[in-house]
Amino acid sequence: MAALVSDAKPFEAKPTFAEARPSFYEARPSHPDLIRVDRSDQPFKSAAVSLVSLPPGALLAKITEATPTPNATWTSFSTGRGKHMEFNSDIVYINHSCDPNLVVDTARMEVRVADDRHIKAGDELTWFYPSAEWEMAQSFPCECGTRRCLTAIRGSKFIEPVLLKGYFLNRHIQEHLEDKQHK
Repeated sequence: MAALVSDAKPFEAKPTFAEARPSFYEARPSHPDLIRVDRSDQPFKSAAVSLVSLPPGALLAKITEATPTPNATWTSFSTGRGKHMEFNSDIVYINHSCDPNLVVDTARMEVRVADDRHIKAGDELTWFYPSAEWEMAQSFPCECGTRRCLTAIRGSKFIEPVLLKGYFLNRHIQEHLEDKQHK
């Protein structure tokens, strides 16, 4: 299966976005009818769990609270070359998986169910971080344990293109891959 690519125009941050919250850890639940956050005392072990059942391709949530940030951070996501945003919402708790059940489309600013998956209420929500990150601010060992597990997540720059086939990839990641191929 060929890699899926968003055909929407890249998202451009506008000054009309809500100001960044002091800390997403202090914020009230942003999607209380859709997402439950299971918080952990262990670092990086909190998780987002679906409160709804959805079919493949369905919209889970629009990304509406995001704000631009000057640099990549552990919690930011990339919307283009050198462009990063903070979710400022419970979406930040959606963990990485090499076999994700969600897609984060940075051009459309939405989170959708992956085209090949269903989500049931109670499922942990996951997305493939390299679909939006060329080179991550902080790499980490992957613990997803799926048959597609890449064992270390550093960004798409460090993944063989053949291994990215079948994943939804945001336009800016596809452009990076094309540039890399032509070098």
